[in-house]
Amino acid sequence: MRRKIPSTAALVAFEASARHQSFTRAADELALTQGAVCRQIAGLEAFLGVELFRRSRRGVLLTEAGTAYAAKVAAQLDAVERDTLALMGAQGAMGLELAVVPTFATQWLLPRLKDFQRLHPEVTVHLTNRTRPFLFADTGFDAAIYFGDGDWSGTEAHFLMHEHLTPVCSPMLLGGQPATVERIAELPLLQQSTRPYAWRQWFAAQGLNVSRDMTGPRLELFSMLAQAARHEMGVALIPPFLIQRELADGSLVVALDRPVPDGGRAYYLTVPERKVESAALQAFRDWLLGEAQQYRVMS
Repeated sequence: MRRKIPSTAALVAFEASARHQSFTRAADELALTQGAVCRQIAGLEAFLGVELFRRSRRGVLLTEAGTAYAAKVAAQLDAVERDTLALMGAQGAMGLELAVVPTFATQWLLPRLKDFQRLHPEVTVHLTNRTRPFLFADTGFDAAIYFGDGDWSGTEAHFLMHEHLTPVCSPMLLGGQPATVERIAELPLLQQSTRPYAWRQWFAAQGLNVSRDMTGPRLELFSMLAQAARHEMGVALIPPFLIQRELADGSLVVALDRPVPDGGRAYYLTVPERKVESAALQAFRDWLLGEAQQYRVMS
């Protein structure tokens, strides 16, 4: 039975038109005439039986149905493009698609990854940011490096390291005065959206109840928190191993060397059970666990 799928050309024209909110700009991007783009969109609307754009003398505007469909089409085209580029770039080599938490990847993993490439030149490692949970079955990822409790159904979890969130800030924020728990409680608190209770847990561990412990700018990534702290926006809870450069150059300092308990959560390499026999993944796993063990011993 023939699939009920529009032509790829129509979907590409629609995605570009939706992104630009303009048939003319979409035509320029795709090296087509405006008339060709209009015909592709009209054909797509006829195929779907749904109006995707409202036309006026001032231009075009997505309908509600068009807005929802555009988001889904863009995601699917991105996936097809990614898979196509991966296949074109493989050329017989083994590739690994890893989902990673961003700051851990940029600050800890990437500076070490050249050693893995030297040991295993036949394996190419691709990194994609993921800060939220996902299902491996819904993605093309071979493994993930994430922060959690290691309980991920249908996977093998390999412990890497604990986090040890520690209050850090610009030395200018302290004004040359020593920090105390009470003084930190009075400073602007930078919050991390993926760890919304971090400050509450930190103050509780110090025996202090602070009513404003969840108040302050909320940022998603440790790298964002580090930048905000550098610019004297407040004090942040960040693992020191993710800001070694900032601590070394003095743009950030440890305000008080009392890390918050991580509650049993840690960084893990998580591998789907269906992927555990992959030779490339086994090589990466063994190398990564060795690097993590060396780091834990040295720290």
